[in-house]
Amino acid sequence: MRPMPHRCVPALAGFAVLLSLLSSCAGRPTDSSTKDAALPSLSRSDIEWLARVNFGIDSASVQEFRRLGRERFLDGQLAARDVALPAPISAEIDTMEISRTDPEHEIAAVNSERQRINLIPDDMGKEQAKKTLNERGNRLAYEAAKRDLLRAVYSPAQLQEQMVWFWSNHFSVFQNKAELRWMVGDYEEHAIRPYTLGHFRDLVLATLEHPAMLQYLDNRQNKSGRSNENYARELLELHTLGVNGGYTQQDVQQLAHVLTGVGINVGQSPGLRRDWQVLYRRRGAFEFNPAQHDFSNKTLLGHTIRGTGFNEVENAVALIVSQKACAHFISQKIARYFVADNPPAPLVDRMTQTFMQTDGDIAAVLRTLFLSREFDAGAGTKFKDPQRFVISAVRFAYDGRPISNTRPLFRWLADLGEAPYGHQTPDGYSLTEVGWASSGQMSRRFEIARGIGAGNAGLFDAEDGGSGATGGFPQLSNRLYFGTVEPRLSAQTRTTLGEANSQQEWNMLLLSSPEFNYE
Repeated sequence: MRPMPHRCVPALAGFAVLLSLLSSCAGRPTDSSTKDAALPSLSRSDIEWLARVNFGIDSASVQEFRRLGRERFLDGQLAARDVALPAPISAEIDTMEISRTDPEHEIAAVNSERQRINLIPDDMGKEQAKKTLNERGNRLAYEAAKRDLLRAVYSPAQLQEQMVWFWSNHFSVFQNKAELRWMVGDYEEHAIRPYTLGHFRDLVLATLEHPAMLQYLDNRQNKSGRSNENYARELLELHTLGVNGGYTQQDVQQLAHVLTGVGINVGQSPGLRRDWQVLYRRRGAFEFNPAQHDFSNKTLLGHTIRGTGFNEVENAVALIVSQKACAHFISQKIARYFVADNPPAPLVDRMTQTFMQTDGDIAAVLRTLFLSREFDAGAGTKFKDPQRFVISAVRFAYDGRPISNTRPLFRWLADLGEAPYGHQTPDGYSLTEVGWASSGQMSRRFEIARGIGAGNAGLFDAEDGGSGATGGFPQLSNRLYFGTVEPRLSAQTRTTLGEANSQQEWNMLLLSSPEFNYE
């Protein structure tokens, strides 16, 4: 593995302490002759490239890479849409309640149930009804997270799954605000997933029109004569231009006026005068109500937005995402996630240029990134956030074997501070090492590695508490390991692994090693 830069030293020091705890153990867990059965080797550069384009290495992705080569493999990933999942995983997702729900129905049902609860005369009955309602919301939110985690582990469209997580974090919503628990599954499925590799403008509009975003950032309260600037500010600062993107407070105010009347309706369509009826829009729970819209002309980023109705919103989004500041902000954030906490400026500049030349084509920007010399040069220096650590560990350890219980994955992410839909503020989870490399985080990762490596993490238990299949511990010193992981290990890690006194302990040491926590 390449020498780590100085910024990695604190985290590596924590690893060194953990590894030293077992440095006095004796005995090698497997016969070195296993290495003779290794798959035909990839170059080290290809291994490191593949590990970052995916949520970590597994045998299927290695075989596909060998068959196609780097550019054709990337082309397939960038074109991936609705790729078939393994049959057991697809069947499990199909049985989930969130596969058959929609926000309009859910919000209406929740509102109706709350009205009923308010009329219950006895306190005990009222509290029990509230508990039942909240439990259903929690179950739907968990199903949304479970579906995401299963897809992240098992989907062949690994780059798409990474970008689903990236954009869900970029356009972050918090499940515990108002009725969002009932909506986060639909938000990811219909406002994020279809647009992850398309044009950025379409992604912005899809999130803008989803009731989860409108409720989370309060735009349902934004009406003519009573404007609410919350969503307008975050749309400029967090979603498109960045805090230094050249907009002013006046731009925030003007955008808020553009967004008046954009809200949620799960009841009857409003009675409108005839000239407003043709301007009214309704799709599911999303509504644009012209009776609540400010039809005055607005000035946004130096351009006039004429008061015409919802077309103003579409024109404003097109104007915002066409700014070079937007192209740079989004390109830099993508590079920060995949390459380095402080990505190389020349790479970000080329990605920005691609964004501008292709009208914000996300796939084209990613292609510029993944085929760059800077992407190769950054291998081994990017610290995994909890999502990448947990998913890559399960993908590598069980290598396509279907797990029956995702609750351990959810619990690990929560313990590591990155629970799905669990970030309260709209800035999303950190993409840099400083957010995740504390001593407490390292200790917790060590325990997760122990659970996965020993096969006692509960991944093969039934979620309903019934009996499950026996998981057993994974044999990680295998063909996949010798073909893709061993060549990247440092001398210290090799020595520590050689001193493990059991296969389970060896597994734990590998999954908690610096090389497994950096990519």
